[in-house]
Parts: sequence; C-alpha cells; structure tokens
Amino acid sequence: MAAVLLGVGLFGGILAGLLGVGGGIIIVPVLYHLLDLLDIDSDVAMQLAVGTSLSTIIPTSIMSMRAHLRKDAVDVALLKSWGPAIAFGVLIGAVLIGLVEGEVLIAVFAVTAAVVALHMAFAPESLRLSDHLPGGIPRFGIGTLIGLISTMMGIGGGTLTVPTLVLCSYPIRRAVGTASAIGLIIAFPGTIGAIIGGWGNEELPPFSLGNVNLVAFAILAPATMLAAPWGARLAHAIPTRALRAVFALFLGITSARMFIDLLT
Repeated sequence: MAAVLLGVGLFGGILAGLLGVGGGIIIVPVLYHLLDLLDIDSDVAMQLAVGTSLSTIIPTSIMSMRAHLRKDAVDVALLKSWGPAIAFGVLIGAVLIGLVEGEVLIAVFAVTAAVVALHMAFAPESLRLSDHLPGGIPRFGIGTLIGLISTMMGIGGGTLTVPTLVLCSYPIRRAVGTASAIGLIIAFPGTIGAIIGGWGNEELPPFSLGNVNLVAFAILAPATMLAAPWGARLAHAIPTRALRAVFALFLGITSARMFIDLLT
C-alpha cells in the first residue's frame, strides 16, 4: 500500500503541475479504495480520503505555483480579487464534510468530475461564454461555489477553476497556472476544517489527526512536491488540445469508478 501511495503521489504531483488540479482528483479515489480494503467504514473512508488529500495539496500547490510563476502564468490580480470568495466557500465545505455521509461526498465527486470531463472532451475549444470573468456578486458567487465543491471533493480547485476561466476567455495555460495558486487557498483552511471535523472519531485508523491520516500524508506529500514541477513544465510544452484531452480522460475514469461504488 505504501508503494501504491508513492506512485499515486508522483502521478498526482505531475497532474497538479500539468492541470492545476492539486493531485486530489487522483489521490481521493485511490486513497478511498485503499481504506476500503482495510475494512474501514465507507463514510469514514471518504471523509478521511478527502481530508488527507486536502492536506497533501498544500505543499503540492506551493511547488506547482512557484513553477508557474517563473513562467508568468499566474494571474496575481485575479487571485487577490477572487481569493476571499473562494476561501468563504472552503469554510462552508469544511463544515459540511464533518456533517454529511460519505455517500454524499462520493456523489459530489462523481457528478462534478463527469460534468467537467464531458465539457473538456466535447466542448469546442473556441467555446466562450464571456470575454472576461464577471465582477461583483457573480464573481463572488462563482468563487464561493468553486471553494465549496472543491473542498467537499478534496481537490485543489483546478477541476472547476480551469474550465471556468477558459469559458471566460482565459488561455488554458494561464488558467492552469492560476488554478495551482487557488489550490493553496482551498487546501489550507480545508485541511484545518477536516482536522476539526474528524476530531475524536474513534472509527478513524491509527495515526489520524482528525480526518487527516498522517502516514498517508508522509508518503504522498514528498512525492507530489517532487513531481509537481515536472507537470508544470509539461503544461508549457504540449499542445493545448492534448492538455484538454488528458484532463478529460482522467476525470472521466475517476468519475466512472466513483459511480460504480455508489451503485454497488
């Protein structure tokens, strides 16, 4: 299992740099299934997978963001204006993680991943809903929703941020770079909420700090930090269409697997 987590950490780190997704899109389902093999209750397993994933996104996002900053692919002005709304959504999501059943988190993960995968796979690259990201209340609402759903999924926000920015006429590479920074805004308060939400739960496995498993973190975090810059370099080296195809493929596979779990 340690070897599997190490491989997942490396793969997740590459995806974090490549797609701005923080690696959680891979870490959450794999960790959930590993915990299931240990006969941990599915509700507890999903909450623990989400919380642990959020914790690993903190160092991963830092490494990925630094790599994208060197290529001037992070919109700092957007982060300043959008960050508070995203953080507000994260706080709501962190509270909900500790209140809802694991099946709800699985459903949120599966449905959101499927919708975004279909969009990235089949929507024309030229499709745009706006020539800029809306301001004011709409921008705050979009940011809050991204923070909320991303926290409940245990991901860094790129799964929702990248398509949103692309639909608002952002170049995909700049959207990916900005999403890597948004991952940090989501992961830090989300991790604190996961720790508090799972505190005192006697069903958690050993070496768990609330809904964050320290053993899994110790294996995953170094691997994702190592691999994130590799993915960032790939993001600036491969064609845009290929970048969209990779994003859609992994989201689609992950979503399908989670739907199978819900139905069986």
